[in-house]
Amino acid sequence: MTRHIEFTRVHNFRDLGGYLTDDGRTVRWGRLYRSDSLSKLRGEDLDRFLALGVRTVIDLRYPWEIDAKGRVPESDGLVYHNLSVEHRPYRQAELDPSVEPGRFLADRYAEVAFDGAKELQQALEVIAADSSAPVVFHCASGKDRTGLLAALVLSLLGVSEEEIVADFALTDLAADRLVADWRADHDGRSPRWPAYGRAPAEVMRLFLADLTTGYGSVRGYAASRLGVDDELVTRLRTQLL
Repeated sequence: MTRHIEFTRVHNFRDLGGYLTDDGRTVRWGRLYRSDSLSKLRGEDLDRFLALGVRTVIDLRYPWEIDAKGRVPESDGLVYHNLSVEHRPYRQAELDPSVEPGRFLADRYAEVAFDGAKELQQALEVIAADSSAPVVFHCASGKDRTGLLAALVLSLLGVSEEEIVADFALTDLAADRLVADWRADHDGRSPRWPAYGRAPAEVMRLFLADLTTGYGSVRGYAASRLGVDDELVTRLRTQLL
């Protein structure tokens, strides 16, 4: 099966299926997707999305982002959750060009992992629910907030760190189109920060290392900070493996 699902206006829509886990199982295809903003779905793009049979959308953006850009179009049977995981906004496109993306973004992810504990736990509960799948979760570019949640889910499923880092870095394939969207929204200007829209593997490596240093492991972080117990992990694995 194809991991990337092509749309005209949505640039970073991917199936999280196919990854191997530490107990020899495989993440199911067609159960969990990650994406950039679904507010861009229109016409044939919307038809293609609806054909996937998605039952649940988790929108990780701020409410003010949704007010400005809209949300996924309403559809019969589609359940929508807005779980804003980031609590300290920053203007990534306007960062100084000298800012090194690896450490900077890993530190922002650490803030989300701490501040957004309630919303992240709620997102995991939604993903693990019997009635939810297929599920898609997204933010604006499908990179940072979405990448964090993807890393958390895949870690709890037992996917290797190497695969998690590689999945994160796949956003680079969509980076030029994400930058083009930003330019279109800003009178043709280019982002001040040259790393805007990029997903260097180092970012995720540093973030996962930070969780391991602080909590012993990603599972340790989920248990101590999010209250994720063995029962929730079992439900996630039942739904997705």
